[in-house]
Amino acid sequence: MDLYPITVCSLEIFFQIDGDLFERQYKESLSTYSSWEQKDHADKWLLFPENMGTHLSIDETSLSDGELYTILTNKAAKGKKGTIVAIVEGVNSETIIPILKKINEQQREQVIEVTHDLSDTMRKIVSRCFPNARHTIDRFHVQKLALEAVQQMRIEYRWEAIQADTDARESAKLENRKYEPVCFTNGDTRKELLARSRYLLFKSPDKWKEKQKKRAQILFEQYPKLKEAYSLAHSLRLFYAKNSIKDAARLNLARWYNKVAEADFKSFNVIAATIYEHYEDIINFFVERSTNASAESFNAKIKAFRAKLHGVTDVKFFLYRLTNIYA
Repeated sequence: MDLYPITVCSLEIFFQIDGDLFERQYKESLSTYSSWEQKDHADKWLLFPENMGTHLSIDETSLSDGELYTILTNKAAKGKKGTIVAIVEGVNSETIIPILKKINEQQREQVIEVTHDLSDTMRKIVSRCFPNARHTIDRFHVQKLALEAVQQMRIEYRWEAIQADTDARESAKLENRKYEPVCFTNGDTRKELLARSRYLLFKSPDKWKEKQKKRAQILFEQYPKLKEAYSLAHSLRLFYAKNSIKDAARLNLARWYNKVAEADFKSFNVIAATIYEHYEDIINFFVERSTNASAESFNAKIKAFRAKLHGVTDVKFFLYRLTNIYA
């Protein structure tokens, strides 16, 4: 009888697993999914009161096809097991509040702080469900408004430059002459200058590289209003960077308001009005310097988990697997 050696290749063929079959067997037989006590309502809401803490974050995320879910997380768990407190379908406060109120009232009253974005919906949810909690609006959402206002101004200037360049080319063509765009000392044309300045306007000046410093100098010489707008956005960044107490922060924010009023930029006036509306919640950052970064980080974990599973075909089963890890 001939003996044939078992090779790695033959072992791979012998132990080849049908991924779809294995997942189906895991779902139906190997896991506890079929007996999961929250299975019936999992795609609508999930609660894990045992994961409640004194400092929470609330945010929205998309699981599949743009469908939004509101997620309440415990900061103390640091994105590991015990992080998820609740997952509720949608962002409608009137739907979410009754679900969160299923959590014991005494537990909810012990919450000290909840961080969230500028959404009025999130504020309403926190106010109704956690009456003793301090509202703290995430600093990065506030700074993002100012940075977007600067970018909006840059884009408007860029469209003007593109139009001017197009008109100049047409004129040169009609006059049967070669068109040569004017270049600045760093080699950029006007429209290139505005396009390539995008990233430097997001950064603090101390983080600019030498080429960016040169580009910024030219940009601000050509567009002094853009320089003023960037200065306002940077002042807001410095407002948060200072290790101030609440009263000092209140004074610094009032000074920023005065700068906005003097500049009289429409976009910044809108931002100032938004900040004024959420004034106390923004100032609360200086109590413990809390942000919603933990919620944003957890959203990234959900996206990564979704990518590993190649999307979400069964929302209930996806949430079962997600909560097994993080709840």
